Amino acid sequence: MKKARFSTTIKLRGGSSLTVRAAGSGDEDALLAFYKELPQDERLFLKDDVTSRGWAERFIERIQRGEAASLIAESGGKVVAEATLYRATHGWSTHVGELRIAVARSWRRKGLGTALAGQLLHLGADQGADKIVVEVVQDQTAALRTFEKLGFQQEAVLRGHVKDANGIRRDLLVLANDVSHIWAAMEALVEDAEFERS
Repeated sequence: MKKARFSTTIKLRGGSSLTVRAAGSGDEDALLAFYKELPQDERLFLKDDVTSRGWAERFIERIQRGEAASLIAESGGKVVAEATLYRATHGWSTHVGELRIAVARSWRRKGLGTALAGQLLHLGADQGADKIVVEVVQDQTAALRTFEKLGFQQEAVLRGHVKDANGIRRDLLVLANDVSHIWAAMEALVEDAEFERS
């Protein structure tokens, strides 16, 4: 996957504006600060310990190797959302991308997650991805609704695959969509956010 070179201004529902740009070298501290402010119960459902310096360094290295493309949204110089598209660089699933999105609570329900997803899906399609998958814990109803609006459909349920902060097992839902189908759904949601190239 080619490195993302991207910078734009985004206007969200309600009139808020912020900057969206590609993440890269030098963003380690800003990403750590963002993830440390996410509620602990939400961080538990992430695949990595996103509060460790080691994770931040490995994450930037994956971007530099072309294994991931990441966009960060900033307001007042502070990261308020991060979205990443992961793709294998060789093997039988190079056409498949995995999408992950995290948005600060105060910036949710404004169309930001959908807008970031749209930009990464466009990038992935340009680089040959024709199928996108996401993983959602059963209780993440808002995330599930967002992806369903984009046309994602459940392909698998991993029973008891995730443990919450209390040790209770939760199901992990694997959703997928062909890129061509996502575009049709994105057009229906285009009014959620307006991008202006800078």
